[in-house]
Amino acid sequence: MPNSRLQHLPRVAVLIESSRAFGRGLIEGIARYSRLHGPWSMYFEPHELGVAPPGWLKDWTGDGIIARIDDRRMAEAVLGTDLPALDLRGRFRDLDLPFIGSNNIAITRVGFEHLRERGLRRFGFCGMPSGRIRALDERRDHFVRHVTEAGFDCYLFTSQPHVALAKDAAGPFGPPGVIEPAPADWDAEQNRLAEWVLSLPRPIGILACHDPRGYQLVDACRRAGVSVPDEVAVVGVDNDPVLCSMANPPMTSIDPDGSRIGFAAAECLDRMMRGEHPPQDAVTIEPRGLTARRSSDMLAIDDPEIARAVRYIRDHACEGARVDEVVQQIAMSRSVFERRFKQALGRTPKSELLRVQIERAKQLLAESDLPLATVAEQCGFSTEKYLSDAFVRVTGSRPTTFRRTIRPELSH
Repeated sequence: MPNSRLQHLPRVAVLIESSRAFGRGLIEGIARYSRLHGPWSMYFEPHELGVAPPGWLKDWTGDGIIARIDDRRMAEAVLGTDLPALDLRGRFRDLDLPFIGSNNIAITRVGFEHLRERGLRRFGFCGMPSGRIRALDERRDHFVRHVTEAGFDCYLFTSQPHVALAKDAAGPFGPPGVIEPAPADWDAEQNRLAEWVLSLPRPIGILACHDPRGYQLVDACRRAGVSVPDEVAVVGVDNDPVLCSMANPPMTSIDPDGSRIGFAAAECLDRMMRGEHPPQDAVTIEPRGLTARRSSDMLAIDDPEIARAVRYIRDHACEGARVDEVVQQIAMSRSVFERRFKQALGRTPKSELLRVQIERAKQLLAESDLPLATVAEQCGFSTEKYLSDAFVRVTGSRPTTFRRTIRPELSH
């Protein structure tokens, strides 16, 4: 007989790879939800992405499944259970499963804006062969759209040395072309990447589809004798601390906030296990932000005085620096300075000062428990109200709302 003292806990299968930083972030978010609203009994085995479904899943009588479905075998196994289930991979959008994942429009916008803030006017995207992973194709397409809508050219890593998509080309993406499978040999692939880098106009800013590709790109630049970041600024996606620190120089990367995606997925599955209908549309989560490292630490501004002014702003904006103070660092009138600054960066010195302050505020709100008054002080705002009003003008939300969105555990 079953032991009557045993507590019945919801049994949830977590079929997510633990070999990657993004997957571990998802798992952490699911576990955090379970601690706050469970507990759940979670069926979990460390594994790589793309492994065969576990043998026990076929006859499993649990309560729900959260999976990263990478092939049809796993899709059939999950669907075959007839249990409430979610997919966090999105590779097969024809599956009759709710999808929760990254907001690739926002991810690529963050990457483009960061590179544009370096003063760059040439951009590239380093991706994987088309058609293999839907999310990476989306990142390519969205990044190209951001670049071309801003009036610049974008160069893609494809089977050809490079493909330039001019701002006046027919359609934002041009013909997809035929992309060869990546060579299995590491050296062959790195040499191919190096040849592409050498074919590009420089300086250029390149967004890699994810951190593994970004790491390869930084290495390929070294092989080609091309300086990172002076000639090529590199940004990855996933903010994997191991890969970002292994890269030489350390790699800037966008954090898609896997933990928040995992938390949202667990919350959704909990509702489904209680009998609620699953969401009909894909649910996407905004990225946590960008961690700037040396791979993108460049200023591609031809005007040396404006470049010096930008450096001063980024070093001193959070100390309360104002435009008059910046003007004192250079030998020109304020009116000439403001005209040349806007010509170089597409925005005014005042807006750049505020942008740097707000970006620092967002970082402190996301990564610390500092009270708003302290955040305001550390970002160069005279009062908490001044920070809050400026934050709303720039981001559309209040600092407290932003913090709760980035860190959903604070809402419970």
